[in-house]
Amino acid sequence: MSSSPPEGPSPDAPEPAPEASGPGGPPPDLPAQEHSAGGVLVRDGQVAVIVPRRRAPDGRQVLALPKGHIDPGETPEQAAAREVREEAGVEGELIAKLGDVRYWRRRRGRQIPKEVAFYLFEFRSGDPARHDHEVEEARWMPLAEAERALTYEGEREMVSRALSRLAPDR
Repeated sequence: MSSSPPEGPSPDAPEPAPEASGPGGPPPDLPAQEHSAGGVLVRDGQVAVIVPRRRAPDGRQVLALPKGHIDPGETPEQAAAREVREEAGVEGELIAKLGDVRYWRRRRGRQIPKEVAFYLFEFRSGDPARHDHEVEEARWMPLAEAERALTYEGEREMVSRALSRLAPDR
């Protein structure tokens, strides 16, 4: 599990946890906590990575794993598979849950805790060129390179866990 550094671009711009939370929690139209799901989809020692159109709060480009909200009636595993398909243009077979990444994000001026469940998938079909409009680029990257190059620490940790699972002697 990881709780730092922040894990997402604005408006998902996470920030450190506040010293103390205000009374009453978030407004009724904001969730007390957000849940999302994402995937580490692997093929021949490579992982599907994305460059979202939305930049980091400081304006820099983000290199990330596919992830997103869980639709009503959808399990986290189904959401992770859908997000990988939509954002990276590829599909895979679910292998295992890798873990959760937790962080804070700012939404409409409020700090909201967010948890993203990440799953390991093995490639079955698709082409990163078929990514959706939310993504500037989707591509394959060697797992060892992604372990260093992904923007967010929690996502680098998920790639590290995938590497350990795929090569237990490492």
